[in-house]
Amino acid sequence: MELPKEFGYVAGTAVASWFVHHMYMAFKARKQFDVKYPALYADATNCPNEANRKSFNCVQRGHQNSLETLPTFLGLLAITGLKHPVTASGLGCLYLVGRVCYFNGYSTGDPDKRVNAGTLAGYIGLFGLVGTAIKIAASAFAK
Repeated sequence: MELPKEFGYVAGTAVASWFVHHMYMAFKARKQFDVKYPALYADATNCPNEANRKSFNCVQRGHQNSLETLPTFLGLLAITGLKHPVTASGLGCLYLVGRVCYFNGYSTGDPDKRVNAGTLAGYIGLFGLVGTAIKIAASAFAK
């Protein structure tokens, strides 16, 4: 199988996803709120201040959510990119912008702010990848 000449866009989008998984922000929050490893989340024993605990946990939850969805995103990006690399990259970039908006809203300490216009735009990118990957899979079975 030969990769499409525009597949570099797909590879670039995949690489860009590494910069969007919010690792730095989670490290920064650990330091700011003094939550030591191996604790995944802050509780009353490792972060006595309730407001700090909530703030840290929102940052950590936003980071974890991005990590939870990353394998699915990368798989859909690769499948879609094999047939439609420019479309895949465009939808992938839209999804990544949505992840940043989701994280920025969540990390305010108010979980309700995780869903905003940018987050919804990101879901358009993700569902676009899902739909295109389904179309590619269906066409493979039709042959």
